[in-house]
Amino acid sequence: MASVTFRDESATGRALAEFSLPGLPERISARELVRLRVREEVARHNASPGRHFRGLVKPTDAEAELNGYRMRTARTLDWERQADAAEAAFARNGFLLLVGDRQLEDLDTEIDLTADPVVSFVKLIPLVGG
Repeated sequence: MASVTFRDESATGRALAEFSLPGLPERISARELVRLRVREEVARHNASPGRHFRGLVKPTDAEAELNGYRMRTARTLDWERQADAAEAAFARNGFLLLVGDRQLEDLDTEIDLTADPVVSFVKLIPLVGG
């Protein structure tokens, strides 16, 4: 079994937040890893639902804030809906996925978590007028 550290980073490489998840298989696809990350962050939010969500992708009817998303009302989230949104965001370059020193370009890429236990997510912000 392996443990992975999920790290959110700024475009300059500064760590913004991170958490670890133990008990994972030694080899896993990037898609499964993204979905596991989203499932974990939604489970943490749903344990004590509030109006603020710190996660990889914006929930429906939420507004982006500096350190997450503000929802109109405190509510639980559907992790599968959020995971599907994360996959769609990756496909449209909404975030970069870095494993070790390499950028993954395909969610079907298999990752060896014993060799690369840190997975970084870099959210990209679209330029206005570009």
